[in-house]
Amino acid sequence: MTPKTPIAIAATLLAMAAPTQADVVTDWNTIAGEQVVQARLGTPPAVRVLAIVQTAVHEAVGAARGEVATQAAVAAANRAALSRLLPQQDGAIAAAYRRALDPLPDGPAKASGIAAGEQAALRVLAWRAGDGASAPDRYRPQVQPGVYVPTAAVATPHWPQRQPWLMASAAQFRPGPPPALDSEQWARDYNEVKVLGSKASTQRTPEQTEAARFWEYSLPPIYHGVVRSVAQQPDRSVAQNARLFAAVSQAMDDALIAVMDAKYHYGFWRPVTAIRNGDRDDHPATELEAGWTPLIDNPAHPEYPSAHSILAGAIGELLEAEVRRGSLPELATSSPSAGGRTRRWPSVDAFMQEVADARVWEGIHYRTSTEVGLAMGRRIGALATGQVAQSPLGGEGPQALAR
Repeated sequence: MTPKTPIAIAATLLAMAAPTQADVVTDWNTIAGEQVVQARLGTPPAVRVLAIVQTAVHEAVGAARGEVATQAAVAAANRAALSRLLPQQDGAIAAAYRRALDPLPDGPAKASGIAAGEQAALRVLAWRAGDGASAPDRYRPQVQPGVYVPTAAVATPHWPQRQPWLMASAAQFRPGPPPALDSEQWARDYNEVKVLGSKASTQRTPEQTEAARFWEYSLPPIYHGVVRSVAQQPDRSVAQNARLFAAVSQAMDDALIAVMDAKYHYGFWRPVTAIRNGDRDDHPATELEAGWTPLIDNPAHPEYPSAHSILAGAIGELLEAEVRRGSLPELATSSPSAGGRTRRWPSVDAFMQEVADARVWEGIHYRTSTEVGLAMGRRIGALATGQVAQSPLGGEGPQALAR
């Protein structure tokens, strides 16, 4: 047997962690997540793909009539969108499509569902084709002429140029600047991450290390697993779940547009840079530590604010709104970077706080950055609680969520 790659192992673990009883929307959400993992996309492009897919599914479900048509529409919307966005995965996508359609009886309902799904996908793909995801890279590192700087490419510096789904602009929720380097807040942040986020830390607890390793993973399936905790509750309809995943996916994509706008606007240094230059910030309480390294590898973009935190805040705000009509289920998801282990949270607040804390324990973010990220995410999630952006040819603009 050919050994599996780490990417294949990750996809397998996520599939194993998926709920066994799901409707057609949540089933296909799992499949779509597996495909973006297999395609080896970075997190922002992967989030964009799923936002397009889930929006197409939402519109397809709205157009389908009857159970057979709905199942066919969801399958067709997924296939039509995924095969165009991830052509390298076309074989796996086609196989999943056949498995979904073969049990459905041939006839007008199946045919109309397929047509509805394909048409929805084509509308959304056409709408988002010019959203700026392929904009040129205009990033210029800060440098003095003649002085070496690391030459590794930065991640998605053009993302702030993208057209958001729900926000008026990428800068709509741009926060104020990070703490001044002569402030008490800066010294607090610096010394917390220096102690708890070091690879060699003796003060980070085993539980904190476990959570940090868990949230090292950032691709969409780890977050969509949390969403499925709500989507799989009894008495939810396919339409409700189609809208929920569309709202979550659009909010996640907008969150990454907003956070990249702020990151590249401020260009704030990561802890590894600050701590190795603790004698250059003119603060008496920040001592240099030569050779300091974080627990996990640094992401290839500026520090402020935290992208994981903005995603958690957006999802948390949406889930709280979604379950106001009833009791919140236990939230859970699994992570390939933690060996496929599952973590659980009794509340949305506990989930969001763990994501934020983990970024400090990993040594890649300051406390303020996580707090700002959560607040930004909640504001974006609040937009999505009341509307789901819909393709111009598919309706009259934003559409209210079902309550």
